Amino acid sequence: MKTLLKYGIDLSNSKLLSTALTHTSYANENGVESYERLEFLGDAVLELVSSDYIFHTDNAPEGQMSRKRSLYVCENALYEYSKEINLKDYIRVGNGIKEPNKTVIADVFEAVIGTIYLELGIEKVRLLFNELIVPYIENDYDFLKDYKSTLQELVQTEKKSVEYIVTKEGGPAHKKYFCVDVLVDGIVYGKGTGGSKKEAEQHAAKEAIKKCA
Repeated sequence: MKTLLKYGIDLSNSKLLSTALTHTSYANENGVESYERLEFLGDAVLELVSSDYIFHTDNAPEGQMSRKRSLYVCENALYEYSKEINLKDYIRVGNGIKEPNKTVIADVFEAVIGTIYLELGIEKVRLLFNELIVPYIENDYDFLKDYKSTLQELVQTEKKSVEYIVTKEGGPAHKKYFCVDVLVDGIVYGKGTGGSKKEAEQHAAKEAIKKCA
């Protein structure tokens, strides 16, 4: 997966990667193994790495740390991380399936984590976690709420327009950032920053909701 190279992850010689990217439908049709066992391992590894990070960066009690961890390893979160590395483009599915759904993509992300762990070791998993996932944690990104949809619902009753404009982007290729303004009827209602345009838009929408509500 070339998209992982920008994070310092090279799986070009991996014997397990093709398995991690294989859906059960493709596996059944071609007599090969699917991603499911690697998903099981990757889930545990990701939970360990995220738990370690939260333990060392958050002095909250156990219950709050558990809730925080679950927020960043939930299906919505894994799916969002997967989009950052274009994971859907690499997944092999059977002839009867047009493309993998959200759940499958999230599961395959965990399988890839399991592959990285087995092939390159836990420090490489930690490297990917720090580069790809930590920015979401630092920005308190809420994967359980779609702020853009909420904002759209708030303004559509008054038939107002919503527009997102990238005002700035920068950073090295492996750690870019974007600044976005959200305009409601041409007026800036919120500003957001994130590691992707979509993340920045969500942060901007979250700020705008406070003014529209």
